[in-house]
Amino acid sequence: MTHALKQVKVSRDDERWEAEVRAEIPAEMLATYRVEALRAIKKTAKIDGFREGHAPEDRIVQVYGEAAILREAVEHAIQHELPELFASEKLLIIESPKVTTDAPEAGKSLVFTARAALAPRVELPDYKNIADKHNAAKEEISVSDDEHLEAMAHLQRERARIEKIEAGTEPQKAAEESKAMKPEELPALDDAFVQSLGYESAEKFSAALRENIQTEKEMWAREKKRAAILDDLVKDSTINYPVALREYELDDMEARMKDDLSRMGANLEGYLAQAKKTREQLRSEWKDAADKRAKVRLILSKIAQQEKLGPEEKDVEHELQHAKEHYPQASSDSLRSHIVHMMRNELTLRFLEGNPPAGGEPFSHKH
Repeated sequence: MTHALKQVKVSRDDERWEAEVRAEIPAEMLATYRVEALRAIKKTAKIDGFREGHAPEDRIVQVYGEAAILREAVEHAIQHELPELFASEKLLIIESPKVTTDAPEAGKSLVFTARAALAPRVELPDYKNIADKHNAAKEEISVSDDEHLEAMAHLQRERARIEKIEAGTEPQKAAEESKAMKPEELPALDDAFVQSLGYESAEKFSAALRENIQTEKEMWAREKKRAAILDDLVKDSTINYPVALREYELDDMEARMKDDLSRMGANLEGYLAQAKKTREQLRSEWKDAADKRAKVRLILSKIAQQEKLGPEEKDVEHELQHAKEHYPQASSDSLRSHIVHMMRNELTLRFLEGNPPAGGEPFSHKH
């Protein structure tokens, strides 16, 4: 069927990154699609006195009504003509268009409007140069004696607090008393105590504590560097994306907050009441953060695509089996999609750090 829509007007909403098409389906085109729609209805029509698919067309019209057949004809017309129209206008869309139209009338043309989210447009800066700049700034990480002593003292106070509670002291009072104790009054982290924690001796416990502090400081330094690289990538990239992606990020942020509140025995409604805010105000406050998250998601995806980065199937399967143990009710397809996304992002971040994972190196189980 030839493309014969009339009065075609195409516009683009750059703020929402959506395309809008307004066009007219001529009466003669609608009549042609009516024939097609009637034929489609006939195949499955169940009408008393006739076998399925064998009812005469005049009887189908009588039972279904002309209005229903014309609505079907409009759907057929739009499904066939709209993709051609978007393609001819070189508009790459990422979701089914939302179509609005008046009620069709036999023998009359019909105007419709269709809006659809456009595919994101991502123009990256020289991401290797940005990464190299941050990677060149080496930071020497070590654990000072003061940091080690402070951590030991914290654990001593924690031991004192627990011992007081076990002796019958009210928890709040136990916390206050242990905090007020002088260093020399604190219980020692001796061999007997650390052995109850699974360590061979106080000396080995002290060494393990220093190593743990070192590991934690290295992790924070790595996260700080990653954040700095991503900040520069967001700042120097040119990105357009549909507003639906930001809404997705806002939904994810809200879901995480609900989960956190639930673990504390609270809920979002109670939090909003205490904060004297509406859900809309909260999401409005998150808008900038959601915008950044959407951009980071698109940037990492684009870099992964350009550098051909992606997890190996055996690694995905390993992570999938682990995730199924924790989320047995979740769909395997959605879990797999989430895992591939997370692993690809991690590979991309390691690539930017100049530190790709070694063979067999595990990924973090954060699902």
